Amino acid sequence: MELPKSNGLSAGPAQTRAPGALRRPPSSTRLGAGCDGGDRSAPRENRGVFLAKARFTTLRRSLLRWYDRNKRDLPWRRTRDPYALWIAETMLQQTQIRTVLPYYRSFLKAFPSLRALERAPLEKVLALWAGLGYYRRAENLKRAARVIARDFGGTMPRAFETLRALPGVGDYTAGALASIAFGQRYPALDGNARRVLQRLFQTRTSAELNELAKRFVPQARPGDFNQALMDLGAQICLPRDPKCNACPWRRPCAARRSGRYELRRRPPANSEAVIWPLLVILDSGKILLRRRAGGGLLAGLWEVPGGRKLPGEKARETLRRELGSMGRFFGKLRPAGEVRHSITRYRIRAPVFVSAAWRPRLNGGTGWRWVPLASLGRYPLSSLSMKAARLASRTQRAVDPV
Repeated sequence: MELPKSNGLSAGPAQTRAPGALRRPPSSTRLGAGCDGGDRSAPRENRGVFLAKARFTTLRRSLLRWYDRNKRDLPWRRTRDPYALWIAETMLQQTQIRTVLPYYRSFLKAFPSLRALERAPLEKVLALWAGLGYYRRAENLKRAARVIARDFGGTMPRAFETLRALPGVGDYTAGALASIAFGQRYPALDGNARRVLQRLFQTRTSAELNELAKRFVPQARPGDFNQALMDLGAQICLPRDPKCNACPWRRPCAARRSGRYELRRRPPANSEAVIWPLLVILDSGKILLRRRAGGGLLAGLWEVPGGRKLPGEKARETLRRELGSMGRFFGKLRPAGEVRHSITRYRIRAPVFVSAAWRPRLNGGTGWRWVPLASLGRYPLSSLSMKAARLASRTQRAVDPV
């Protein structure tokens, strides 16, 4: 049975031809092969769709027309500065736009250029990143800035493979920079864009989707095309209850025609519940922080002392174990409440205690520091510790020295 022309697909048995008639060249290619000069050698076992050149072009044009009318007004879309786009795309990894917006503005205000970022102390970079999560991204930005300053004279490289080799830069970020900042024909597939293409073509493997995406990105306006895919996924082709009637691709969409919208997803990682007692130590308007060791989760950040409660251990016993010899300086531990936090696969419940302290003399290399409560925002403090400090300051504005 032949599908309607409007869906952009070709299917059905081969047509017979009269003896001596010329063979008609194939009007469609697998996974878009042959489009824009591509070859026609895609393997037959690929389970993609047949797309005619004209249909490929039509899909691109209809999407870009939709984007021109409906694109989101975002600050990083008002610039073609590769550095600003790099900061935005790094922040947007696994983080929602509304969360990123204030961080993007404050980060660029503090570090307006790649040179400024390269020269800044890591502690200041982490402080401005505090609360955004996934702190390794900030460390990689610093490392990559150093590489660019050293090897490329402080100018962002243009080649995809060179971008891809920078610390913390994967296929998505490299593709976004290459297409948006430099106008090069590379895909940039975030979760939204992947969902749109999977539904449109009903691809079955990541390799098939990636190959199709490479051929689908147009020579003209590749950056706008990639951002249009992202916007279509974020605004129309939603994970649940997609707004198909508002979609520019509603007619050719394979998922809409078949009624199969659900996508195969990775099974969720098993979450783990953790109890992590914390101690907020106050003295004369200051709070005592310690610095996490290098390596591992949240390396180099400052935190309120505490740790994971072991089986059979009481919360106060956990804190004494964590404090070690420093524990002799602190008075009675008073409960202040509990905060909750999630990081990677861990669901953390943190009982918070407050204590006053005799002010011990801290040597520079001890990893401990007294910090004015009013200055906490200047330190790269873990989100869990910030929650604990706020809870303690609300419940007990002042703790009498013991």
